[in-house]
Amino acid sequence: MHYCCIMLGIYRLKNTGSLPFLCAQKNNNNVGTCTTDYSFPNLGMYQLDVTLKNGSNLAARDRGGTSDPYVKFKIGGKEVFRSKTIHKNLNPVWDEKVCLFIDSIKEPLYVKVFDYDFGLQDDFMGSAFLDLTTVELNSSKDVALELRDPQHSDHKLGTIHLAVSLSIKDNVCIDSPLSILKSTEQNTIIKKNWKRSSKFQTQSLKLSDLHRRSQVSRGIVSITLIEGQELKAMDANGLSDPYVKFRLGHQKYKSKTLPKTLNPQWREQIDMHIFEEQGGVIEITVWDKDAGKRDDFIGRCHVDLSTLSKEQTHKLKLKLEEGEGWLVLLVTLTASAAIAVSDTVGCLEDQNEREAIFRRYSLMRSLTNLDDVGFVQVKIVRAEGLMAADVTGKSDPFCVVEVNNDRLMTQTVYKNLNPEWNKVFSFNIKDIHSVLEVTVYDEDRDRSADFLGKVAVPLLSIQNGEQKAYVLKNKQLTGPTKGVIYLEVDVIFNAVKACLGSLVPKEQKYIEDEPRLSKQLLLRNFIRMKRCAMVLVNAAYYINSCFDWDSPQRSLAAFLIFLLVVWNFELYMIPLALLLLLAWNYFLIISGKDTRAHDTVVEDMLEDEEEEDDKDDKDCEKKGFMNKLYAIQEVCVSVQNVLDEVASIAERIKNTFNWTVPFLTWLAIIALCLLTAVLYFIPLRYIVLVWGINKFTKKIRNPYMIDNNEILDFLSRVPSDMQVVQFHELKPDARDSPSKRKKNNLG
Repeated sequence: MHYCCIMLGIYRLKNTGSLPFLCAQKNNNNVGTCTTDYSFPNLGMYQLDVTLKNGSNLAARDRGGTSDPYVKFKIGGKEVFRSKTIHKNLNPVWDEKVCLFIDSIKEPLYVKVFDYDFGLQDDFMGSAFLDLTTVELNSSKDVALELRDPQHSDHKLGTIHLAVSLSIKDNVCIDSPLSILKSTEQNTIIKKNWKRSSKFQTQSLKLSDLHRRSQVSRGIVSITLIEGQELKAMDANGLSDPYVKFRLGHQKYKSKTLPKTLNPQWREQIDMHIFEEQGGVIEITVWDKDAGKRDDFIGRCHVDLSTLSKEQTHKLKLKLEEGEGWLVLLVTLTASAAIAVSDTVGCLEDQNEREAIFRRYSLMRSLTNLDDVGFVQVKIVRAEGLMAADVTGKSDPFCVVEVNNDRLMTQTVYKNLNPEWNKVFSFNIKDIHSVLEVTVYDEDRDRSADFLGKVAVPLLSIQNGEQKAYVLKNKQLTGPTKGVIYLEVDVIFNAVKACLGSLVPKEQKYIEDEPRLSKQLLLRNFIRMKRCAMVLVNAAYYINSCFDWDSPQRSLAAFLIFLLVVWNFELYMIPLALLLLLAWNYFLIISGKDTRAHDTVVEDMLEDEEEEDDKDDKDCEKKGFMNKLYAIQEVCVSVQNVLDEVASIAERIKNTFNWTVPFLTWLAIIALCLLTAVLYFIPLRYIVLVWGINKFTKKIRNPYMIDNNEILDFLSRVPSDMQVVQFHELKPDARDSPSKRKKNNLG
């Protein structure tokens, strides 16, 4: 629902042009506290316009005697603005404008300056406070803030110059905790959590019937990393092992590493969301991978999206600064309405919009805009019986909804273990095999949010229009935690586009936990690999027993089958045999003889891993073991990841034949039928000839085509055994239901 603040009784303030109370200075940085008991109406709202002009004589934090400064604004402990980064400059000029809406001027504006270090923790360059009670209403004020280190207040770290104006704003409307607020001079997106009083909530209930949605993502930038040219040699052999890092706001992406080359060919494609009106700046750095020590910096460049036209692909050849060489990119800006937020009422409730969406994804439009596969609408209704995260025995819960790299938040419901959000989100789907993730957090004012629970629901398993209770799980999604969340989800998609989309590379998440060494994880991957290998070993033993005639009847049957198959073998029989295996497993499932037993072995391993993670966290804090053995860790993590990849591929092949995801199994059946027919009617030499001509001419037809393997891309959509456990829906325990507890208490 919309949290709208209506200004009342401000005539006197507007006429006087100043604030009718006195404030005392707290320190040299203009921090003030009020000395009178006068208070403004709680329903008031102030518009604070701040222009970040420039900095002067800032502190040097890099080896070259310079810094890469950027500025953060905070109010009430919440970050409300972050500037762009000015590279290698101690007297930077930002000239950025931001418009903030605040409900009280008692909270000072906290200004912090940092030195940006890509891949490392940014260095602190000083901070200052601006007392908003010293700013006169309806007038602009130039402010010079002296930066200081709170631990060494006598050290001057430079000056930040601002222009500040304060005015009273009527009829300010805040849509959600992700408030989208615009400046009149330069549209800037501000994200802020607003702490609302009960008076605000009472008034906002009256406005809940407003059917208004606000767009969160302003567009998508598609980047194809083609190649590097003449990069700087960083290794003793005269070569490098380059990889590239991209950063747009808080979104990050790291390319694969290409060993021993100065002219790497990446051919990687990524999509990032644009959250700024002008597009923002993509920061790009190139690094040389070094095992066992810190990676070497090769160079940097950037792309200013405001200079690029939309709906057009731009080929950019960027020269690396502070280094040697070039990067070649393809950049496309696309306007997007892919993410939307509404209160209580979703667009599917409107009959006209619903029909338009169904027409958009009808079979008649299967070959138009192949990237637009479908549409999902998620309604976060409520939660019950959440964990108490605060000392008061309550929590301040809010939800984060994620589909791939699209991430939205609900409002916070304060001091409540049974919150009701009734927030509706809608997303466009590029991959029908995506997973809807809903995470519940407890908001904390002075530190990061506390985790309360999480659910992960594959889109293909969703039943449209049904309000369903999901038991919250732990971070690893391996076991239940306290609480139940109620969701109502609708998925509409085009089956033809979904099938074609299953054969292209899967979208990679920008923000993922860095892999770290874990004894339990290494053991788990080894056991998974061993279980897959044992299937082959047992098959080999079985075949060998036929050769040894341990069972005469079985060996005789095997011998006759061998003669029959070898004498009549044709290549088309291979996919035909796989089809028979799929049909046999399907017959077992529909006859009630389902062989897909719930994998308690994997589940136990995941639970053990969770306990081990907690121990590892404590050990890391005490001993710093990972920092001391960085080289060993990197090797072990690589082995751990290889085991995971190999085991996952084997498990995905098994789960394809086990009908774990019927949509994908039917797709495999269609592909195998086509392959059988092709191999039956077309001689093998023609098939090989067509395949070779396609391979040899692919780069001639499209020089920037990204190579991919359709079979591996298909298997990447099939869940591994570990993902099957994570996506397994837990059944709510009726005995622990909050509503039942209330009934028992009444009885």
